[in-house]
Amino acid sequence: MADIEVRLVDVTKRFGDFVAVDAISLEVRDGEFFSLLGPSGCGKTTTLRMLGGFEEPTSGLIELHGQDVTWLPPYKRNVNTVFQNYALFPHLSIAENIAFGLKRRGVKADEIKRRVAEALELVQLTGYEARKPGQISGGQAQRVALARALINRPGVLLLDEPLGALDLKLRKQMQVELKRIQQEVGITFIYVTHDQEEAMTMSDRIAVMNKGHYEQLGEPEVLYERPKTRFVAGFLGVSNLIPVKSEGTADNYAILRLPDGHAARAPRALLDGQSGPVALGVRPEKIRLKARAEETSGQYNRLDGIVRHSSYIGVSTQYIVELGDERQLTVFEQNVERATKAELWSPGEEVALTWLPEHSFAVPDDTGGVVEQTGIAAVE
Repeated sequence: MADIEVRLVDVTKRFGDFVAVDAISLEVRDGEFFSLLGPSGCGKTTTLRMLGGFEEPTSGLIELHGQDVTWLPPYKRNVNTVFQNYALFPHLSIAENIAFGLKRRGVKADEIKRRVAEALELVQLTGYEARKPGQISGGQAQRVALARALINRPGVLLLDEPLGALDLKLRKQMQVELKRIQQEVGITFIYVTHDQEEAMTMSDRIAVMNKGHYEQLGEPEVLYERPKTRFVAGFLGVSNLIPVKSEGTADNYAILRLPDGHAARAPRALLDGQSGPVALGVRPEKIRLKARAEETSGQYNRLDGIVRHSSYIGVSTQYIVELGDERQLTVFEQNVERATKAELWSPGEEVALTWLPEHSFAVPDDTGGVVEQTGIAAVE
């Protein structure tokens, strides 16, 4: 197992009466791409600033590669930070911007020249040495800021929403580039973002933060397929959450009663440790629609409903299906077998929603038995 590069133990940060970070404890492995993901005000940037030494914790311990750095200033920590605004010096050339930290440390000119050339090659900007920041694009400026941070060979690179100012297409390109660079240099990256797709594209592990703490920490696939809380289920995409009643077990499955009376199954391990009411979750793309009159194989879970809205969005079609009493679920179907508009389900059609038990997850239900959709759906 990889060494622990960063360790936080019961780290708390208060601003007056407001608790920005609430007793966080976590470990980041050496060479890992680790993301702090969450909405504005959840504490992710404050946590990053404490790691960098720009904020002092109210209490707790911060270690970098085994060294207690809780109260050390930024320049005494083996970390560098890349901010959203890049903070390049407009009067210096690209090469001079990248070399700035080495010159301050008194590195010899020949060594600086060699390392600047290596950094430019790493970020694929060879030939841009003489240009000024005002003569390059936003994406290129982001690469320069990254090269300037990496040239000092930090043990940890902190990135505070560095892609936030870029347009969507360039942001997606830079996600791939950032992951490539991180794998090539082998440095621990700790990345702050509110964009779940960005975090899932690049990260080895993600801590999903909410109200000053993280609700779940794990690999992107685990967080998406097996969220443990209603917040995580809704923040990482769209989820359909259905209140159920447990009716025992059979083989390796829990037997659950759905609101319309149908029985459903879910892997029994999903309910281990759950006490109190439970909501059964299923992602919209896991559900298949069929005519209500058709028989359903016993291997599938089933709910009956009526299509109320459909949106053709190219690669897939989004449906809003009403179960009864105005309760609604969202379904995404790929446009493969039903590719033309004439073949799509129409509002008013009676359908059955089916999905495999293995595609379910379970979270505590604190809504009083309300069927709901969490996350953002593209309803027009």
